[in-house]
Amino acid sequence: MWMHSKFIIVQVLVVIFLCINLLLIVTFFKNECFYTTARYILFAVTLLSDSFLFLVSDLLFILSIFQITMQVFLCSVICISVLLYLIVTPVTLTAMTLERYVAICMPLRHAELCSTRNTLHVILVIHGLSSVPYAVVLFTVFASASLDFYYQYGTCSVKFLIVYKWQDYVWSAVFQFYFLIMCLIIMLCYVKIMKVARTASEDDKISSKGLKTVTLHAFQLLLCLIQFWYPLITSSLIHIDFTDLQHVRFFSYIVFNLAPRCLSPLIYGLRDEMFFTALKKFLSRGLCDRQ
Repeated sequence: MWMHSKFIIVQVLVVIFLCINLLLIVTFFKNECFYTTARYILFAVTLLSDSFLFLVSDLLFILSIFQITMQVFLCSVICISVLLYLIVTPVTLTAMTLERYVAICMPLRHAELCSTRNTLHVILVIHGLSSVPYAVVLFTVFASASLDFYYQYGTCSVKFLIVYKWQDYVWSAVFQFYFLIMCLIIMLCYVKIMKVARTASEDDKISSKGLKTVTLHAFQLLLCLIQFWYPLITSSLIHIDFTDLQHVRFFSYIVFNLAPRCLSPLIYGLRDEMFFTALKKFLSRGLCDRQ
């Protein structure tokens, strides 16, 4: 009974979160000014990657809750896609911070550096950088597992790919290195923008808004970091009763995986005046059409 209750709760939350993201995505594509502006294009990338991650992580949750097994090879493909888009959002947030830095500290070059074409190139770079951790994962798996390993069956999980303990350390080191670099970039951008804000006279409001935006990106990055507490909590409680562990995993999945991925884009979408105005117009127009 409790298992079915958990399944229903998660499915309801996933549907709600996906609807919110879908609403923000539709708002983005309904306004031409958004998909020709760098920060909104990058914002759309976070929405799309988070929505994809919602779907795939929910699939893994369903497989886990009902103890459905699959071949390791197929599980590896699913897990690699999860690992890729796990990194895409925080890397994109870092790119959005750099865009704000260019807009405030290098305003004369902003139009040139943050053009639509360059933004599309940045998206390719983001996915390239995000693929490095899962390339490391693939290398460690291929280096340690035999061919027979891929034909085995089991409940699909990212941890299922960890054959030896040292692989866990390698993964952890790579992810920590990435987030350390991203945090440093955001901190440096914040300091640079703060210096501009102190020396600015006419553009005080713009600089102040830039500081708030960078602070928001730092908060969004923190929300993304929260999901990495999930494996630490579950691994530290692995020796407790199985039923209690299942409850902890369920709670952690909602608090550390689902909630941060929904709150981050929602906060940004509601805070941005231009996007929030477009969202209100879209909703009011939809209500008027129904009436």
